[in-house]
Amino acid sequence: MPIELRYDNMFSSRLGEGRGIDSDRFHSFAARFREIQSDVEARRAAGQLGFYDLPYLHDVVESIEKFAHGGGQAFSNLVVLGIGGSALGATALRSALLDPYWNELSDEERGFYPRLYIVDNPDPATFAALLRRVDVRKTLFNVVSKSGGTAETMSQFLIVRDKLHEAIGDGYRRHLLFTTDPEKGVLRRLANEEDIAALPIPQNVGGRFSVLSSVGLLPAAMTGIDINQLLAGARAMDDRCRSDQLLDNPAAVYAVLQYLADTEYGAPIHVMMPYSDPLKDVADWFRQLWAESLGKQRSLTGEEIFVGPTPVKSLGATDQHSQVQLYIEGPFDKTITFINEADRREDITIPSVYPDVSELGYLGGHTLGELLRVEKEATEEALTQRGRMNMTIEVPTVDAFVMGEIIFLLQIATVYAGALYGVDPLDQPGVELGKQLTYKAFGRV
Repeated sequence: MPIELRYDNMFSSRLGEGRGIDSDRFHSFAARFREIQSDVEARRAAGQLGFYDLPYLHDVVESIEKFAHGGGQAFSNLVVLGIGGSALGATALRSALLDPYWNELSDEERGFYPRLYIVDNPDPATFAALLRRVDVRKTLFNVVSKSGGTAETMSQFLIVRDKLHEAIGDGYRRHLLFTTDPEKGVLRRLANEEDIAALPIPQNVGGRFSVLSSVGLLPAAMTGIDINQLLAGARAMDDRCRSDQLLDNPAAVYAVLQYLADTEYGAPIHVMMPYSDPLKDVADWFRQLWAESLGKQRSLTGEEIFVGPTPVKSLGATDQHSQVQLYIEGPFDKTITFINEADRREDITIPSVYPDVSELGYLGGHTLGELLRVEKEATEEALTQRGRMNMTIEVPTVDAFVMGEIIFLLQIATVYAGALYGVDPLDQPGVELGKQLTYKAFGRV
């Protein structure tokens, strides 16, 4: 069963009282979307949207699998050093597709695949604790930076290199793997000069669109995730999103509805709320994708426009007890996107221990999966009754194929949304300004 986008609850016909999007206004975007799709196809053919190519780079997959299932298995630990797009995608794959307590499993329970640590922030408390915990002599450090100039990641790399050299001397090289630009940058230069293994990030793929490159595929493959199925799911979604018919293209539907909610219906805050622990970090990954791609000062023509929705991550049922009060009774400035699993990989039956106690007896005989499903449906209905725009991404289950579908759906939707806002979804000038100021503070010119 393919991923299904259920979006009736975005429309005024469902929400009433003048709330929600007018369906005629939504359908009026059909012609505009055909133009957008034509432009996207032209840019794709010109190589300007490199992430579209990632599911089809079979030679890259072969080289990753060769390393992951060969020399990579000599290590007990894999530590990924990256930030932003160099870490969030890999984290989402880990959360979705590995046991939630992966690093606590025995070697046998992990199938002798390495433990996986992803360090995405240079806080010394966290990093020092990790270095105390792992034996660097049994660890592969995957340094992920396309430019090789990311201050946070490079700081961690320098610390790690020093500790490796202290522990094993010149053998430190075997414990490093760079994921970086195929031709330029300091990591590529060091890889060549010091004979350190390196994997490429295509030059036309930005960090937040890179999860299906070696950035995300290497950690996935090294921990036994089926990356071929991951890419097959992305290809399946790509096929669905080649259509220039608005209603047949789920990424287009998502982009147009969110764009209208923001620009015409007073809802610039876009909440993503999985009712699934395995999918919770998809919301974190999406937050960067949506914010960094669409939050722009200038349009493609150079005009100052200051546009962009604000993505918010949430988790059901946890945030029913912390955020949903605001969503249901607060300002009408939000859309909610639920992600729901139709079939969970595991479920637990709630025992009928106190059948005569009204506060407990009603739960007996049901499952935790049922509880989450009912709570999602109740939250959805409550939002709808109160006139709050919401939609659901329904997934059949959480596996590698489905994760490929989700990733590609949201990446393509982001490109479409960029066209609707009239901005370049691939650049991040605000981020670059912050980097330059950091370099200046540390004396780099």
